[in-house]
Amino acid sequence: MARGRFITFEGGEGAGKSTQITRLGDALRARGIDAVTTREPGGSPGAEEIRELLLSGDILRWDAMTEALLHFAARRDHLVRTIWPALDHGRWVLCDRFADSTMAYQGYAQTLGRETVEALYRLVVGDFVPDLTIIIDVPPRVGLKRVDERKLDETRYERMKPDFHARLREAYQDIARRDPARCVLIDGTKEIGAVSQAIQDAVAARLGLDQG
Repeated sequence: MARGRFITFEGGEGAGKSTQITRLGDALRARGIDAVTTREPGGSPGAEEIRELLLSGDILRWDAMTEALLHFAARRDHLVRTIWPALDHGRWVLCDRFADSTMAYQGYAQTLGRETVEALYRLVVGDFVPDLTIIIDVPPRVGLKRVDERKLDETRYERMKPDFHARLREAYQDIARRDPARCVLIDGTKEIGAVSQAIQDAVAARLGLDQG
């Protein structure tokens, strides 16, 4: 059995990842590909418990190192219990956030530093990397306006100051520049269908799918 593919979705708050990951999953399943969707932090029982610690409470609840450690603890459980078993069974895994989020949020925006996050990655994840990372790029004012329009409880990260979100966008753009073989930067300000088509085209081109 061929091993499955691992596709991650990244972007700042309100980028539209949840919508686009659902649309790509539907498109892949229409092709006969067994695709599953998951998320970080979360995606396994233990990781979902850690998610509540990370996304709720005061914005100063944790310092950057504590947050990074919690994210990687959740990530390890997610990999062991959900992602790796699915890939071993030939399933395609579409994940709403992965380690690039820790790099962007804690490494860049919270100034923990690239080297620290990279060291944690090597320790916890090893040499495993996504086959493709879709980074949906939107200006912070656009993303946060979408968050406000959802009328849902805001997470700790959504409540952080505008300069945090500005650093976050710059972080993702730098991540994409540093690893163009893995990352595709998608303009998330376009109409939902156009964004979806751009993502499907990128998946087809990068992962060798027939675009018919």
